[in-house]
Amino acid sequence: MTAGYRGLWFWMIQIPGWILGIYLIVAQGLTAFSYELGVTMGTQESAGTITEVGTAFWYGFAVGDLLIYSPLLVVGLLGHLLGRGWNLVPLVAALGITVYWPVVCLAALVDARDAVGWKLVSELPYWTVLPLVSLWGLWGLLVLMRERGKR
Repeated sequence: MTAGYRGLWFWMIQIPGWILGIYLIVAQGLTAFSYELGVTMGTQESAGTITEVGTAFWYGFAVGDLLIYSPLLVVGLLGHLLGRGWNLVPLVAALGITVYWPVVCLAALVDARDAVGWKLVSELPYWTVLPLVSLWGLWGLLVLMRERGKR
């Protein structure tokens, strides 16, 4: 894709991608340094709600997002925005993670429902947002494959 091309599909990767990237940097990045800060911000669940093991699981995602996922997404989106060929590898990697992690989180929610100490008030926010995030990632991968096929 050249830097001059800015069609609808291009912006449907860019705009949600940057929104997600900013969210990851703020919500997950800060949580990786202080899980309690994430709880205070409302982006993480407390141990009293999801158990110590649940918070360890969520904290692990925060660290992974800070060290791996966010940099891949930002670099991939930036390269895509600038029309650089090197964008493909980091953006495809980030979109693959984008498809994968919501599925893992939703599976964990379902499996933890009857776990001792698990008292999540509502799963609705998870079931509303995470499938959309995963579908956007899958859609983005399909768009990039289509773009790559046109070269």
